Amino acid sequence: MGIVHSSVIRSARDELFAWHTRPGAFTRLSPPWQPLALDEEAESLKAGQAVLRLPGGLRWTARHDPAGYDPPRQFVDYSAGLPMRLLVPWRHTHTFEVVSEDETRMTDRVDTAVPGRFLTSTFRYRHRQVADDMARHQWASTLAPGSRTIAVTGSSGLVGSALTAFLATGGHRVVRLVRRTPRTPDERRWNPAAPAADLLAGVDAVIHLAGASIAGRFTDSHRRAVRDSRIEPTRRLAELIASTPDGPKVFVTASAIGYYGPDRGDELLHEADERGDGFFADTVAEWEGATASASDAGARVVAVRTGIVQSPKGGVLRLQRPLFEVGLGGRLGAGTQWLSWIDLDDLVDIYHRAVVDTRLTGPVNAVAPNPVRNAEYTAVLASVLHRPAFLPVPDFGPKLLLGEQGARELALANQRVVPGRLLSREHRFRRPDLESALRHQLGRFTTAE
Repeated sequence: MGIVHSSVIRSARDELFAWHTRPGAFTRLSPPWQPLALDEEAESLKAGQAVLRLPGGLRWTARHDPAGYDPPRQFVDYSAGLPMRLLVPWRHTHTFEVVSEDETRMTDRVDTAVPGRFLTSTFRYRHRQVADDMARHQWASTLAPGSRTIAVTGSSGLVGSALTAFLATGGHRVVRLVRRTPRTPDERRWNPAAPAADLLAGVDAVIHLAGASIAGRFTDSHRRAVRDSRIEPTRRLAELIASTPDGPKVFVTASAIGYYGPDRGDELLHEADERGDGFFADTVAEWEGATASASDAGARVVAVRTGIVQSPKGGVLRLQRPLFEVGLGGRLGAGTQWLSWIDLDDLVDIYHRAVVDTRLTGPVNAVAPNPVRNAEYTAVLASVLHRPAFLPVPDFGPKLLLGEQGARELALANQRVVPGRLLSREHRFRRPDLESALRHQLGRFTTAE
């Protein structure tokens, strides 16, 4: 039993092997649909170990075998520690074979009691992730060679975890701005209300992701938390960028398509279109405006107006997937409202591009080029999961959970947004259509993939 999975990656062997040695590699390789969490990442492929947290309080220790370490040709890890060593014996050999100057055959051989059919999706996902990530870093090196020091707020969130891992495996130095006492050398203490004067010393770019979750009932306290966690911290960071000697030249801040208002009908919304009405539109306008000090000081500022992020680890898909899995999924209301979505890895690529592409500035719509109506989203998700979807959720359902305003601006929002500035820069999306995005994020690949 076990599996052998092999594919040719467009990369020189030395660089592909180096990618696997860098912090974040395990995160980039971990399928989002699996109930695993990384507690400890291996410091070395020669003799380090990674510790994974599983449901039920179980731990899985993957230890690297010094006898199998032969860079850049091979490294080996195996299941160690009880009880997982007895429950799931596992020996994983990673080999890298030169095909040509810029192509490498990467092969995963796993000896285990687990039947191969249960591992196929995992390794198809892993190989696709490596190939896509390597391609993005190679593209970036032609545009802006060399590595950078990039400070990131919100690094432990859904987007932040994926983005920091992507940047680190690409050879960039990531500085995590955290509000607690730093635990590792790559962390710096950040007080959003009064950041230290030297917080951004030696930093080339800042990516600002932190902010209270927008999910929740729209009470006065919830609205205040959403605003207060975004506008003033962004203003303080922008002022710090402006006042830091030889400080960051790039400031990339999260934003949202809520800027366009909750209901714009069938109108195609581009970055230059006027903002709409409502709480989110007002908040986003002030949020983006809070970056003025940085742009006035000469920094390049990019506001990433994000759509509905697709990942089973968070957001809407995390909530909907369990319902659809048991056949209880359905459209929201009439299902005619437009949903402007974005695959998590595509969102990571957009943040990366915002750092390295000097011609990208101002607001950028971070959405896939093919928005869908809610009814279509429902049908595609049900099809990918091989489940029916015939139980529509009436409008009063979201209103009970979120309140009248929350339902209007979140669950029932109708926004047909297009990534105009990205398309004008000929940006390549990994997964521009909804079905391919959901199949990748949920591990439901077709035989042709």
